Amino acid sequence: MSDTVVIARHLSKVVTSSEAPLQILDDVSIAIERGSSLAIVGASGSGKSTLLSLLAGLDLPSSGDVILAGENLSALNEDQRASLRGREVGFVFQSFQLLDSLTALENVMLPLELHGRADARERAGELLQRVGLEARRQHYPQQLSGGEQQRVAIARAFASEPSILFADEPTGNLDAATGERISDLLFTLNRERGTTLVLVTHDARLAARCQRAVQMQAGRLQDENA
Repeated sequence: MSDTVVIARHLSKVVTSSEAPLQILDDVSIAIERGSSLAIVGASGSGKSTLLSLLAGLDLPSSGDVILAGENLSALNEDQRASLRGREVGFVFQSFQLLDSLTALENVMLPLELHGRADARERAGELLQRVGLEARRQHYPQQLSGGEQQRVAIARAFASEPSILFADEPTGNLDAATGERISDLLFTLNRERGTTLVLVTHDARLAARCQRAVQMQAGRLQDENA
């Protein structure tokens, strides 16, 4: 039997608007194997970022279930979902979402400190060295380039050694050369740590590097490419 780390069953997401309910996802089911890499691709508005948010437990579906690391997210309260995310999940966002008032080192230390890690500073320093930013550890986000900020965000995402990493357009704000380096880093960490990698991307080259790719269109999954 395959070792699945995420299972989505018949997910639908409907949001209310001023005019009429808007169906963002419609009966989406998918299973993701531990240690694999998956790209979710599709046009803007196709529902791919919403699907990523549901798979990661950042939001709940209108109907259907997500089983993350053996836990049904709909059966957990918000505190329990947050605890599960803290143990199992890392995030990389297109907008980086670094705290401007913290240095690169302090941004990476933050999730480690929240977990009570006594070695937070040492571990954060090792991760920044791993992503090639040891010399920039005392710089604040506004002193870093976009690619450097994304590398800090990746180091922070891997700080708690998550079993699964969700990345929403991780190269979307970067030039081609920097985006390629960020892609190399993500897949190197995926191989070295066995971290499951789930990406939302418009970048066909990034999607092609994943073991699987699924296409979203109008809130539904289309053909899958092996």
